[in-house]
Amino acid sequence: MTYQRAKAAAYAHKWAFLRNPAYYNFDDLGGDCTNFISQCLFAGAGVMNYTRETGWYYSSASNRAAAWTGVEFLFRFLTNNRGPGPFAEELPLSHAAAGDVIQLSFDGAVFSHSLLIVEESGLLVATHTQDADYRPLNTYSFVRSRLLHIEGVRR
Repeated sequence: MTYQRAKAAAYAHKWAFLRNPAYYNFDDLGGDCTNFISQCLFAGAGVMNYTRETGWYYSSASNRAAAWTGVEFLFRFLTNNRGPGPFAEELPLSHAAAGDVIQLSFDGAVFSHSLLIVEESGLLVATHTQDADYRPLNTYSFVRSRLLHIEGVRR
């Protein structure tokens, strides 16, 4: 199944500076960035993975997968997913496309921020926590980055 990159980016543009009331706002609980990125991915994929421990889903703030809101958990889900939902490969930034995910490490050890590429030309991103849309990736101060290139979606 094809990942709808334009739908993911359109969702990011619509909600970059707002909060979709269908989802809990995690700003006061460590940040909303990965929750927002998961919403964008869902807009482009249309499929969640309800596997209890290793899935990627959101039903409510208290009934969600760790991968929906956690940076490392999302990375593991996307790069290891063999079931329903989106799946990705970690690739060099030169492979970036709209709808892909970039994760940043500010200390070089722990990845702690997720962003969605909304335009590959200039690597423009959207995110929550420090809300942004069309922000150039090179305006962030980070030690390491990783690109999660969405390869597709399984039903």
